[in-house]
Amino acid sequence: MKIVIAPDSFKESLPSDQVARAIHSGFQSIFPKAEYHLLPIADGGEGTVQALVSAHGGKVDSISVTGPLGLPVEAKIAFSNDGETAFIEMAEACGLHLVPLDQRNPLNTTSFGVGELMLHAMNQGASELIIGVGGSSTNDGGGGMASALGYEFFDVERKAVKGVGKDLFNIASMSDSNRDRRLDLVNITIAADVENPLTGNNGATYIYGPQKGLPEDKLDEMDKAMCRFYQMAGKYLGMDVSCLRGSGAGGGIGAGLVLFTGAKLKKGIELMLEHLKVKEICKDADIVIVGEGKMDRQTIFGKAPSGVAKCAPPKAKVVAICGSVGEGSEVLYDHGLDAIFPTIPAILPIENILGGAFKNIERTSRNVAALLR
Repeated sequence: MKIVIAPDSFKESLPSDQVARAIHSGFQSIFPKAEYHLLPIADGGEGTVQALVSAHGGKVDSISVTGPLGLPVEAKIAFSNDGETAFIEMAEACGLHLVPLDQRNPLNTTSFGVGELMLHAMNQGASELIIGVGGSSTNDGGGGMASALGYEFFDVERKAVKGVGKDLFNIASMSDSNRDRRLDLVNITIAADVENPLTGNNGATYIYGPQKGLPEDKLDEMDKAMCRFYQMAGKYLGMDVSCLRGSGAGGGIGAGLVLFTGAKLKKGIELMLEHLKVKEICKDADIVIVGEGKMDRQTIFGKAPSGVAKCAPPKAKVVAICGSVGEGSEVLYDHGLDAIFPTIPAILPIENILGGAFKNIERTSRNVAALLR
């Protein structure tokens, strides 16, 4: 029996490699002689760098960059063996996990550190940048990132703004005279973990703002500010990116990378499936196990579980093991999944649930394996 275990991370709880190990431990207690293939995966969010490095080898650096709240944080950046390609994960610089629960509000966070990671990559001689843009705490439209790369943004009085989310309300003009010209010499690919547009009811602000701490009464104002910012910047640079699929990824940094750096958008999960050769590995699998922290109707929009499920052969059972199940998850049964099993064992404080994730996943996996036996 061949079993492929290809989960995404459980956000703020376990990275994908540990999730895979927990699932493997549970299944191995029931199927000790099975052939196992562990493929920790990501879709542009947390774990993207580690998954790509695992596929390509290379080295990982850790540098100090500006964190989401303006304070220094240590962020990892990886390079291929030949040093030509840099793998950058937005969440390393401004991930939601870097902001304490009581301080979460994308009005106050910045993507500036992402730009600093890009500068480091170019300083090291990389000619290709692959940037995963999921898991962020920001909704600044990539303004912070662009500021780090030399763009300047001003309010109506021509005063420079810092590049946090709330600055979108005040930006009236910009300048690219100090833009880092090395951007013309590198190829940048965005690994987007979602397909949402920049603005509107299905855009960055309305869909992801609340989970980042944006107050409900600020949603409309923030969405309109994002729209105005990109109308101004798009007119200045002669390009409209607001309607691109995936432009709303990373709090709008998807649009920002395209507009300010000439990057190309690609579905993160498609890039990962290609680099990890998931389809080839799954072609003769009997069981394919996917997973992420929460599975709901959004999972079908470019998320890792639905992407991996498409790689499973018709005869395989595709099982999802997740932290929790959200509204609309039943649609996943029409997208290749046979069953979904949440792992939360009881009504507990969130810190208990997050801290016990490995054991909860292991126990649930053992139970699923017993059922399949």
